[in-house]
Amino acid sequence: MQTIKAAVCREHNTPLVIEEIQLADPQMGQVEVEIDAVAICHSDISFQQGGFNRALPAVFGHEAAGTVTRVGDGVKGVAVGDSVCVTLIHACGQCTTCGSGRPTLCETPYDGMKGPLSKDGEPIFQAMASGAFAEKVVVDQSQVCTIPADIPKDVASLISCGVITGVGAATLAAGIRVGQDVVVIGAGGVGLNAIQGAVIAGARRVVAVDMLDEKLEVAKEFGATDVVSAGGEKPWSAVKKILGRGADVVLVTVGSAPVYEQAPRYLGMGGKVIMVGLPHGDKTVTFSPLVVAGQGQGYIGSMMGDVVVKRDIPWIIDLYKQGRLKLDELISGRYAFDQINEAIENTKTGTARRNVIVMK
Repeated sequence: MQTIKAAVCREHNTPLVIEEIQLADPQMGQVEVEIDAVAICHSDISFQQGGFNRALPAVFGHEAAGTVTRVGDGVKGVAVGDSVCVTLIHACGQCTTCGSGRPTLCETPYDGMKGPLSKDGEPIFQAMASGAFAEKVVVDQSQVCTIPADIPKDVASLISCGVITGVGAATLAAGIRVGQDVVVIGAGGVGLNAIQGAVIAGARRVVAVDMLDEKLEVAKEFGATDVVSAGGEKPWSAVKKILGRGADVVLVTVGSAPVYEQAPRYLGMGGKVIMVGLPHGDKTVTFSPLVVAGQGQGYIGSMMGDVVVKRDIPWIIDLYKQGRLKLDELISGRYAFDQINEAIENTKTGTARRNVIVMK
């Protein structure tokens, strides 16, 4: 067991405090990673706000990249010195969904209170099986993927959640086909990646919808063919005017229940809403089963883009190296570890694409 620094949450809706805590040694099938960069995701903020009703004290952070420093017994394909992406996708490899090629839906629960983090004998909750707002993490080998050493770690950290979630939602969960029309609601970090995914999948038109005009301008840079302000009256009508009909796919990338309430209005016959953003657990929406059934529409949940970590992260890196996927441009700001609360507050404004904590 070693002592590391981590940003600890001891009370919801309060700033994180950098403390010295204990990190257990990697056990069977586990990997220890020294974190080089970790991005701020809105899911981390939801945890901090108590929106997912998880235990405290806790260490958040799950969108990270670093260097392997130790491996436990039984680890295969990962060695000390490897550069890796660290994800929250903890997969047992044995349950029905893992065996069906959907590790993001692993049915084996992970108890973060029995993870590797503690302080003076008190367990600290390892949020999202990662706890990457820290100098080091110990995670299951299923959660990491080796990456080329020449990929900058700040860029690589984005792949671990925002990129695979957005690109995967479009290409895998939605299964967008060549020539289809797509609407992406929310032009933040995940939304921009959903736009890129829709372009890669061959969409005819990709319409970005957001409240902020500056974000809509950025959406064009990431491949949106058209943009519509969500602040206008009946933005779905403006979208249908652009497309000539309703959309085949609507990707909701913001965690807002009212947005989910409106999403079906953008759809055409046979269209589907892909649910990507995560509202707080107490938020609900309503819909008409008659309309959904009568128009052959559907709602599909997309957890982490339905990706397979060791298959899809190398694919995404290859797209980046070819210049077909923008990653560097996703970073809005870089912050030192002791500026983590500043980075979180800036992310809350909704204007940031991704803020990254650079540990070194």
